[in-house]
Amino acid sequence: MSALSEINAKNMPEDTKLINKNISTATKSDTMNSLIDKNNIKSVSDSETTIKVKSVIPRKRQELLKWYGWGYKDSMFKLEDGNAIFTGNRYSIGGKTLPYCIQWVNENFNVDITKPPKIPLLPDSFTRSRLPDNIKEELEKIALVSVDGLDRLIRAHGQTLKDISLLRSNSFKRIPDAVIWPESHEQVVQIVQCASRHRFVIIPFGGGTSVSGAITCPEDEPRPIVVLDTSDMNSILWMDKEQLLARVQAGIVGQDLEREMRARGFTVGHEPDSYEFSTLGGWVATRASGMKKNTYGNIEELVVQTKVVTPAGVIERSCRVPRISCGPDWEHVVMGSEGCLGVVTEVTLKIRPLPPVVRYGSLVFPHWEAGFKFEREVARQRLQPSSIRLMDNEQFRFGHAVKTESSWGGVILDGLKKFYITCIKGFDPHKLCVVTLLMEGSSEQVADREKKLNAIAALFGGIPGGANNGEVGYTLTFVIAYIRDLALEYDIVAESFETSVSWDRTLSLCANTKRRVRDECARRHIDRYLISCRLTQTYDAGCCIYFYFAFNSAGCTDAVATYEEIEDAARDEILANGGSISHHHGIGKLRKKWYEQTVSSAGRRLLLAAKQALDPDNIFALGNMAFDEYTNEHEIKSKL
Repeated sequence: MSALSEINAKNMPEDTKLINKNISTATKSDTMNSLIDKNNIKSVSDSETTIKVKSVIPRKRQELLKWYGWGYKDSMFKLEDGNAIFTGNRYSIGGKTLPYCIQWVNENFNVDITKPPKIPLLPDSFTRSRLPDNIKEELEKIALVSVDGLDRLIRAHGQTLKDISLLRSNSFKRIPDAVIWPESHEQVVQIVQCASRHRFVIIPFGGGTSVSGAITCPEDEPRPIVVLDTSDMNSILWMDKEQLLARVQAGIVGQDLEREMRARGFTVGHEPDSYEFSTLGGWVATRASGMKKNTYGNIEELVVQTKVVTPAGVIERSCRVPRISCGPDWEHVVMGSEGCLGVVTEVTLKIRPLPPVVRYGSLVFPHWEAGFKFEREVARQRLQPSSIRLMDNEQFRFGHAVKTESSWGGVILDGLKKFYITCIKGFDPHKLCVVTLLMEGSSEQVADREKKLNAIAALFGGIPGGANNGEVGYTLTFVIAYIRDLALEYDIVAESFETSVSWDRTLSLCANTKRRVRDECARRHIDRYLISCRLTQTYDAGCCIYFYFAFNSAGCTDAVATYEEIEDAARDEILANGGSISHHHGIGKLRKKWYEQTVSSAGRRLLLAAKQALDPDNIFALGNMAFDEYTNEHEIKSKL
């Protein structure tokens, strides 16, 4: 029996629920035509007219999304009657009991699950808006404006641990004074011109999934702050199926973009962990990376052209070409600028036909080093499938903790598999690790890739671990963010951080960073904690490593500050071991103190010079990267 499950294009997801659920096995086929249900694909001309997209996420985000944490408000981990469950039906584990979860929580954190969870009440009081009436009236002539307290609070933050802690206690020192929803590039131009005249601050807002503090309001900003919510700018302006390009407004949410593309037989293929909620403009502004970058590329490889509104004018290259030699590429100044230079309004993207075959798989290795060597060899031979991720033993055991109850057949199969791996192969359950695989292409391409990956795995002691484990491991990415909300309800502080590193330094970086976290916990007498990692992306020159850290904060005077101290120490260790400041989360405010160390003093001055050229009055005063939160070093001052 193949270690991989297979689905075809017509069964690919059409919305968030199907992204993570109901992925079923289908019969192999040799032709694209037989795999794609033509009745479900809308006809497209070579250059289709504007597609106005109805977003899954409403303007009143709190109607669908959890106001005090991550994701949908009907989807969450809960402890009830001595059992753990995941609510809702949007994900494959939704509505099911997780029989191993509570034991895992007790073993790692020793919390009292009998006490009631700490769930915050929706705030009913908010700081008064500072936006003058005359400016509000002028903005209302351009687009919809709100000064409602809850609208402002929900757009006052991203998803950092500190953000969520402040949100749950309604203790932000500063929240936006208004929210505006433009529908077009032209309206954004008018809004930025208005801000330049009246000297108020603009913070661009997409999906609110930032984990760097990038969109959090600067606490001491004296000027009015207006959040420019791009969510109404979510049209696909045109599609060209011959050139495999699409022009898309930057506020479109990932799942909406992919749903519309799939309905027409195409895919963008950019699938970050935040894909359900993050936006195209946010991907550009943070230089995002997706789980399937091996096939489709990171965002910088997908973008052909951008349109950006700055206080100094609109930046847009005059020609739409695959490559240009014309001095420094200003597209790459925009990418990663984190909202500090202007607003991305439109993006021309590469698109691809839907893959005829998609398969999941997994491989089990005796220990982390063996799995790492496998990943390295796969990258050396450039045989990476769409997604290939290595989980360490702690991650593997967490995956087991959120497994649902199985049928008798599933239990027996799991038992036989466990017996084979641990008793016959001799793998230590406390050392083994797992690689999850997602492969796309024709039947022949996928079969050939499977054969080669299995052969390489065997060289390092790896054996097939089953298709279901591969599918569960991949889709677990979408639900893992929900666990932090449950953790906070029981005084467990949890967060992730990531880096990129060269191949020759990866093993030492992982070992030393884990050791540093353990030492920092010991210094603070924290004895109930978890530190784990996984290798999520591979390149010719290195890889991306994700760390997950959580601890029982009972007894901590300030749990968030304690966490930040330990993560800062871990980041120092990462940099000392040759790692980067970030692979794809960005700098924001959390990691800005390492910015100059990363890019050099000259690089920092170059960034400040770009700010001076494009935003001399500091309209986009987010205070990210090298920029001071209140006035930058180029004497950019408020004129209000």
